Amino acid sequence: MNEPRAWIAYSAFLIATGLVHAQPSSSEQSLKTILQGYVRAAHSDDDKTTRYFDVFVDLNGDGRKEAIVYIVGHEWCGTGGCTMLVLGSEDSSFKVVTKVTISRPPIRVLSSTSHGWHNISVSVSGGGILDPYQAELRFNGRTYPGNPSVPPARRLNGKVPGEIVIPSMQGGTPLYP
Repeated sequence: MNEPRAWIAYSAFLIATGLVHAQPSSSEQSLKTILQGYVRAAHSDDDKTTRYFDVFVDLNGDGRKEAIVYIVGHEWCGTGGCTMLVLGSEDSSFKVVTKVTISRPPIRVLSSTSHGWHNISVSVSGGGILDPYQAELRFNGRTYPGNPSVPPARRLNGKVPGEIVIPSMQGGTPLYP
C-alpha cells in the first residue's frame, strides 16, 4: 500500500471513530453563533460550562431542516430538567420557534403531526414529578407548548412511537471554545 492511500485510510479511521472531528458545517457554525447570542441575551453571565445537543430535522415537510437544541448548564437547568429550543430555518440562519423548559431526554420526533409539523416528545421528571413520563408537544400553528408538565402538553402512555433524536445528556458540544 502506498503512503497517500495509507494516510487517507488512517484519516478516515480517525474521523469514523470520533478521534478527529470533521470541520463543522455552515449550519452548525451558524447555530453555535446564534446560541451564543441567545445565551448572552438571556443571561448576562456567559457560563463557560454550557453545552448543547443538536439535531437537524425537517419538522414541517418544507425540505429545509429545523434544529432541535437541548441546552445544559447552570443557567439552563433546574430540578425539573433543562431547556430545549426548536429553531426554524430562516434564510441561512435560524429563529426561535419555541423554548421548552423543564425537559429531559430522550427527545423524540414523533411520526404524528399537528398543523403540518411533527409532534415532539420529551421526558418529564424531577421538580416534584414523582412518576416520570413522556410528554407529547403538539405544534399549534405557531409554536409548541413551553412547559411539558401542563396542558396543552399531553402525557403519553405505553411505548412512545417516534425516532429518538437526542438520547441522553452524555457528551454534548461546548457552547464556548
